[in-house]
Amino acid sequence: MVQLIDGKALAKEVRAEVKTRADAFRATHNRSPGLHVVLVGDDPASQVYVRNKERAAAKAGIEGRVHRLPAETSEADLLALVFELNGDDHIDGILVQLPLPDHLHDQSIVDAIDPAKDVDGLHPFNSGLLVVGRKGLRPCTPSGCMRMLEHVGCDPKGKRALVLGRSTLVGKPIALMLLEKHATVTIAHSRTEDLAERVRESDIVIAAVGRANLVQGDWIKDGAVVIDVGINRLDDGTLTGDVDFDGAKDRAAYITPVPGGVGPMTIAMLLSNTVDAAEARIM
Repeated sequence: MVQLIDGKALAKEVRAEVKTRADAFRATHNRSPGLHVVLVGDDPASQVYVRNKERAAAKAGIEGRVHRLPAETSEADLLALVFELNGDDHIDGILVQLPLPDHLHDQSIVDAIDPAKDVDGLHPFNSGLLVVGRKGLRPCTPSGCMRMLEHVGCDPKGKRALVLGRSTLVGKPIALMLLEKHATVTIAHSRTEDLAERVRESDIVIAAVGRANLVQGDWIKDGAVVIDVGINRLDDGTLTGDVDFDGAKDRAAYITPVPGGVGPMTIAMLLSNTVDAAEARIM
């Protein structure tokens, strides 16, 4: 019988761990770990994400601040703010909420963040550390997925893992993390031929394409672990993932719901990264 991987419950555990570590950091260094978030413009989804991060940081004992800038902010002004935050020793983590307005270049802004404060794990320096298998700040959503696998006792070693999606946010880093754990990894995408067969042979399926119900339930191998990163809004306003949940749950051993699966873990791992960054900067 399938078991749901409850992202909300697991994220609560992670946040409790972060709170303990943040309290210990404050007791030793006479300040809390600091996280600053930069939000440019008034995109509704981004505003919700940032509010959730702000609340979660406060509850976890992290000193947070949100810099809310108008949509017409120039790239020079945004870079000036990033450089200012880089130079503030009381700030351990910097996150620029993506996507930015069209006239701003996401990668140029990410590249300007001090890699030691890049709690999103997206700076090329941190990406490089992941590629060569060295310790560093890693992207939050993939880290959350790996924590979920650990939570349900799924050791990737020797297993066939399929990553659906090739983005720098999720697909590529989660593939590298699975390789690090000795899985046999295939990266697929919406243009992959024989996609159904690639799914059917996989013990672990990580879906992060952004296409509603792309993965049919009868593609899932009996006993597989399915982590659905996709969040897609249907015409009736409901949210669904990249995997046909109703069909997949009859075959999978473990599966994440959408919503309530990976999403809460992303914020929890952001907080964990912030404390990691604070501790590393003090050493």
